[in-house]
Amino acid sequence: MIKSELVDLLAARNPYLHRRDAENAVDSVLDEITGALERGERVEIRGFGTFVVRHRPARSGRNPLNGNAVLVEEKWVPFFRAGKEIKDRLNMAEEPRGKE
Repeated sequence: MIKSELVDLLAARNPYLHRRDAENAVDSVLDEITGALERGERVEIRGFGTFVVRHRPARSGRNPLNGNAVLVEEKWVPFFRAGKEIKDRLNMAEEPRGKE
């Protein structure tokens, strides 16, 4: 699912909500989550999961084209841990979910 599909579903489930308002709501939620992560905060949505930022230290790597050693700089990366309710719902599914 992409963001526009999420907006369409939100608007369809809430007939009093215009698509533009649904899009603004989705954008606002995503902006708030991103802002909290930028400030180094943890974002927990009960029943859904937790977003955190993790530090990846600098390391040496290899250029896949020529095999030369390269330095991969340190960076901060977002990380999501699914909540128990999501894990339980996925494991109760009768058919596998995914593109395998």
